[in-house]
Amino acid sequence: MRLVTRLAAAALRLPAARTGRITVTRDIPVRVRDGTTLRTDHYAPDLPGAPCVLIRTPYGRGGPVRLLGLLVAERGFHVVIQSCRGTYGSGGAFAPLVHERDDGLDTLDWLRRQRWWTGAFGMFGASYQGFVQWALAAEAGDELRAMVAVVTASATRDSTYAGESFALDTVLTWAELLQAQTVPWLARQWELKRGQPRLVRALTHLPLVEADRVATGVTVPFFQEWLRHHTPGADYWRARVFGDRIDEVRAPVAMVSGWQDIFLPAQLDDYTRLRAAGARPTLTVGPWTHGSPGLLVASLREGLDWFAEHLAGRPVPPRAPVRVHIGGVGGGWRDLPDWPPPATVTRWHLQPDGGLDPAPPVGGGPDRIRYDPADPTPSLGGPLLVAQRAGAVDNRAVESRPDVLTYTTDPLREPVEVLGPVHAEIHLRSELSYLDVFVRLCDVDRGGRSWNVCDGLVRVEPGRFPADGSGVLRVPVALWPAAHRFAPGHRLRLQVSGGAHPRYARNPGTGEPLGTAVTLRAGWREVLHDPAHPSAVLLPLVPASSTPGR
Repeated sequence: MRLVTRLAAAALRLPAARTGRITVTRDIPVRVRDGTTLRTDHYAPDLPGAPCVLIRTPYGRGGPVRLLGLLVAERGFHVVIQSCRGTYGSGGAFAPLVHERDDGLDTLDWLRRQRWWTGAFGMFGASYQGFVQWALAAEAGDELRAMVAVVTASATRDSTYAGESFALDTVLTWAELLQAQTVPWLARQWELKRGQPRLVRALTHLPLVEADRVATGVTVPFFQEWLRHHTPGADYWRARVFGDRIDEVRAPVAMVSGWQDIFLPAQLDDYTRLRAAGARPTLTVGPWTHGSPGLLVASLREGLDWFAEHLAGRPVPPRAPVRVHIGGVGGGWRDLPDWPPPATVTRWHLQPDGGLDPAPPVGGGPDRIRYDPADPTPSLGGPLLVAQRAGAVDNRAVESRPDVLTYTTDPLREPVEVLGPVHAEIHLRSELSYLDVFVRLCDVDRGGRSWNVCDGLVRVEPGRFPADGSGVLRVPVALWPAAHRFAPGHRLRLQVSGGAHPRYARNPGTGEPLGTAVTLRAGWREVLHDPAHPSAVLLPLVPASSTPGR
């Protein structure tokens, strides 16, 4: 195993190991307050006084996680990897977010009783492994000296119901992934080889209350609960989000995310709240999706430096508080003192005949499309759970559909660099009271390929956005934040449509409950772009370099 870790460390360009002698103890029973036993592995370095790194996970303790434990332990840390309740040998039933606070605190109490405990620990992990960090962080006290939170957030409710819709692809795919952990390995590989046909069918199935059984063969309790408890302010979520105590977290936090990650807006909100509380977290946002290999490599490197500095007190190379990767031709990494950086917010207005320009619109009639939930506008790339389908893709196939409007600039004479939060304001009139508004910003290259940069969706229902005297709604749409350089010769394009299925659950157009809706009602909507209704996308612009485009 020592040879494996040496090869892995060299390939990943990790800091030099401090020891090669690691004692591994597996399947330790850690008993928590309600009597449940949580199975735990301990990687102990042969180094007196080594601090501890805790990883709590529902994804198992073998394979890549085992290699992670060895790599971190070799660099001078006790590593404790624990399976969340109901997963991989731990007792009880897995109920997302419900037990993580108490189980985390009880695990910390167990750590305090170990003879090698030094009184200091850190936490590391991506996605759900980050949720469990935030569940514990406010109550861990001064013993928690460092957190490395990767593609994760303190609150998951708003990501589940982005724009008050429902993140169907993320939630159902995750439910299927968790259930797949309980089936034999060969059966799982066969399902993947076949292209996961059950999951594909489930993503198009109605009513949604049956979709989990279609995908997995069983009813998934949390999927059913999330369909029922989607109303803003629902009591259900109060005990399942941890952002209300983020200002009590004293541990230094390193954040790593990607521009096409499903939790990016929520993670940047965590960063903003920590800064408002006087903390100095670091933030790295790269050209990654939720499962990009590059994301995991970068988070391990940065995590090891973070633990070396804040847990072990060892000097590390200085870095900027914020590092972001600028996408597009001529982009690259940039260091910033904070997020978001100073920028000039410019309105780019939708124009007649499909134009997009900073100049105000001069008139012209509205553009009309018909959205049919029986043939929903498909999602293409973007922030998805599965890395192979996520990220920037060529959008021309979806832009050719009659239910998608596009607004495009002339070829740029100078580079345009967008860096920061992106918003849109869409003025529309609809024959239906229930509808969705999906907006996507794209970079059209010299060959005419349209690459998605960022997007967002908002669900509209009666009373949410008051109509004016002519029945026109002004719908604000928060897109994912962006860092992108539009090169000379390229064009900016804005898509406006009625959905992005199955990334977001289709809007049936009837107002029926999320889980039980089966009636699908198509309807026309008009997008206005005149002086009285100046639909636009608001872009935060920063001075761009003059690197020539291709």
